[in-house]
Amino acid sequence: MTFYVESETDRALPFDAEEVAGTVIREALDYEQCPYEVSLNVLLTDNEGIHELNRQYRGIDRPTDVLSFPNVDYDNPADFSVIEDHIEDYFDPDNGELCLGDIVISVDRVYEQAGEYGHSVRREYAFLIAHSMLHLLGYDHMEPGDAAVMERKQEEILDRLGITRSEQQGAVK
Repeated sequence: MTFYVESETDRALPFDAEEVAGTVIREALDYEQCPYEVSLNVLLTDNEGIHELNRQYRGIDRPTDVLSFPNVDYDNPADFSVIEDHIEDYFDPDNGELCLGDIVISVDRVYEQAGEYGHSVRREYAFLIAHSMLHLLGYDHMEPGDAAVMERKQEEILDRLGITRSEQQGAVK
């Protein structure tokens, strides 16, 4: 797996953002039984930066917590059976990895939402990575049934890692 975490904000996280992202990304891929080595990018920004991206790419004029930019068009979520029919579209010719897409996270919102929900900044960051990974794997939450599936999967991925809601604010782990 190849992934990059780039930060364009001065606001630091109280843990190794790359390590936590890598752990959650690997678990999400294992959970969904992805048969490929993958590559993706994670961009850490602030509310202003994500606001601009949200406006530019989604036409929504406000900040958000996370944006997902999937590279793969799935017929069904995490259905990898048709991907090899599109090798030239989805795989990096240099390393052969499946290019999943990009994740953008507002570090400002990570802190805000951790406070709102009463859990750690680490837990909120891990949740947003898991949430976005499911989007990169073809899941969505536009319909109530789809939202319930996504919520269950997010919680199961984080539970498997021991990153739970009970991880209190201020805890770094």
